[in-house]
Amino acid sequence: MIYFDNAATTKPCEEAAKAVCEAMRDNWANPSSLHGLGLKAEQAVSSAREIIAKTLDTDSECIYFTSGATESNNLAIFSAAKTLGRHKKKIVTTKIEHPSVSQPIKYLEENGFEVVYVSPDKSGEINPADIISAVDENTCLVTCQLVNNETGYILPVAKAFKAIKRLYPNVMTHSDCVQGFMKLNITARSLNADLISLSGHKIYGPKGVGALYVKRGVRVLPVNYGGGQEKKIRSGTEAVPNISGFGAAVETFSNSIEKRFEKMSELKGYLGEQIESVEGVSLNRFSESSPYIASVTVNNIKSETLLHYLEMNGIYVSSGSACSKGKKSDVLKAFGYDDKAVDSTIRLSFSHENKMSEIDEFIRQIKNAKAELIKIKQ
Repeated sequence: MIYFDNAATTKPCEEAAKAVCEAMRDNWANPSSLHGLGLKAEQAVSSAREIIAKTLDTDSECIYFTSGATESNNLAIFSAAKTLGRHKKKIVTTKIEHPSVSQPIKYLEENGFEVVYVSPDKSGEINPADIISAVDENTCLVTCQLVNNETGYILPVAKAFKAIKRLYPNVMTHSDCVQGFMKLNITARSLNADLISLSGHKIYGPKGVGALYVKRGVRVLPVNYGGGQEKKIRSGTEAVPNISGFGAAVETFSNSIEKRFEKMSELKGYLGEQIESVEGVSLNRFSESSPYIASVTVNNIKSETLLHYLEMNGIYVSSGSACSKGKKSDVLKAFGYDDKAVDSTIRLSFSHENKMSEIDEFIRQIKNAKAELIKIKQ
């Protein structure tokens, strides 16, 4: 099996799996309980919080655990709307956000908020000046992902947010960093973000856990109510096994960010070199992009058809965001792809376990697919 779908989810590392199992077997008490078993569970949660905070170079008090990045994004967006949206009814975002951002924004737009959607320019990239100029005194929130989950394009979040906070210090800035955390060298301070969403299963941890970074002094209101866990921001008994696994994954890979970045750069560079020798196949390039994600267009073969052909030959890729489940990508359209290209684009996403030889096999199967599938079509 060759697995090139790591942007959808990653294989949990041994350390994360071990931490989950140990917590389920030996540390199963409620972290809110006042007895010794509860304290032990609470300490496990605190330890994971400190590990994640250290990687973002911030204080552990700024990290709030959630059920995943979707909840983190929703919490950030709806909280900004509740705290500042009474008097400021404008939100600035981009046309290329993940659905867990774009759908909450759409809901707010349908309920009285003005939304400005910044699109890629003629070069196919987001100009930070376009984000900055869209903000005014009536803006309550600016939300931009750090790395586009379908193409790997790195948005100019830090540059845009820095200027926005200088001009409008009370505007909330939020970044969905799911595809950037633990893959790029980022800190909370370097992004100039008030709120940052993270996910466990994208970085070799378990599913069902994420986190929201909240800058000190930023007011976040809950969107659900209950026992008041996570300092009343996110009620619900903490999922100690998942949180422990999340912390273990971060601890395992936090010291190898640069090393893994270099390896992914070599893999993606090699993919680009090999693709050049295949007629009708192109690697979609950007001036700033994550080496973990590669967008590849194969002319005259529909992406879903190609996906299943590759799967039959032991290679797993995706046709875009895993959340889209085969729907045409509005993100690729926003980047300027025509319908034909959208229908023929697949996504490869890498991990440290991938090898050059797997790229060779992918290229071989792409050549086979072109020979077989286009022939069948004709």
